[in-house]
Amino acid sequence: MTGASAARGLACGALLLLLSAAALAHKPSDAYLTLSPEGGAWSGRLDLALRDLEQVLSLDADGDGRITWGELRARAGEIDAYALGRLRLAADGTPCGSHTAAYRVDHHTDGAYAVLLFRSDCASTARALSIDYGLFFDVDPQHRGLLRLESPAGTRSAIFAADARRRSIELGAPASGRELLEYTREGLLHIAVGFDHLLFLASLLLPAALQRGRAGWTPAPALRPVLAEVLGIVTSFTAAHSLTLGLAAAGLVSLPARAVESAIAASVALAAVNNVVPLWRRRAWLVAFVFGLVHGVGFASVLVGLGLEHGSLAVRLAGFNLGVEAGQLTLVACLLPLLYAVRAERWYHRFALPALSSAIAGLAGLWLLERSVGIAF
Repeated sequence: MTGASAARGLACGALLLLLSAAALAHKPSDAYLTLSPEGGAWSGRLDLALRDLEQVLSLDADGDGRITWGELRARAGEIDAYALGRLRLAADGTPCGSHTAAYRVDHHTDGAYAVLLFRSDCASTARALSIDYGLFFDVDPQHRGLLRLESPAGTRSAIFAADARRRSIELGAPASGRELLEYTREGLLHIAVGFDHLLFLASLLLPAALQRGRAGWTPAPALRPVLAEVLGIVTSFTAAHSLTLGLAAAGLVSLPARAVESAIAASVALAAVNNVVPLWRRRAWLVAFVFGLVHGVGFASVLVGLGLEHGSLAVRLAGFNLGVEAGQLTLVACLLPLLYAVRAERWYHRFALPALSSAIAGLAGLWLLERSVGIAF
């Protein structure tokens, strides 16, 4: 690979990464579905974010930026038609009717949710329950529907996505292999759209093929120390976020979501700024470990939303971690050859490295303002 082709590859990859990050920095769209047997049928609870309902139904009638209880109740029929029209249940292949029993409003860590309490006439004695879920995918392809299904055989979880809208759940013993694959996929997807995590790791990797001295950055003399540096960073980050991911998902660590997300944004900013103005000169692996502890709590938020039970916690954590690590290794495999190829180029450590780092730091600064004080950009 020539220096020119490496430069083009690095520039294109960085541009795509930053543009994608800017586009996907918002909080992911989630909805929560809970089903449990009751009186020979099934009772359900569907939590829908008001910000998502606003996108599809324009509930804010007076345009004041707030959705009141009166505005919500006035459109109850339309909300019913939208939600239950896109949520279809079948017991052993036989479709079931559903109707809303009550409305509530609940507050999650990311805002207000409309809560639909409904009842479905699916027989609770069925061997399998099929669920077709089609909410919000037309306005947000990244939307996720998080299912918690309670039955005498135990609690199950599933995730609905734009390319996985139908789930058929056997109401006997759960299949661990299927859960492992599903959560591996979700871990990979979460890191793929989790640009704050990726940009933190990328900020630590950008100078991995360089050495910092009194005169500034100089190229690493050989591949072996570069590999050792990258291995230390990735291993430390993995160990740290795996630790707090497990503790948080098990309910042993609980921190305010706003504080966690703000700290993650701050970690990205600090890692990027260090490439321009030295905040630490060595032991990037230690920085990766310390901030990785915070990132692990952030990873756990997507799992906690499913209402994890302890019986299958290990399987789900293992799958999710496998997916996250696959995503991280993909980033390393893409970046490392390019960074090593351009390490001796003056333009890289004089211009490209500070420019890329400054762009990442600026983006992370916007995230920090959004997440800490609620300023929207």
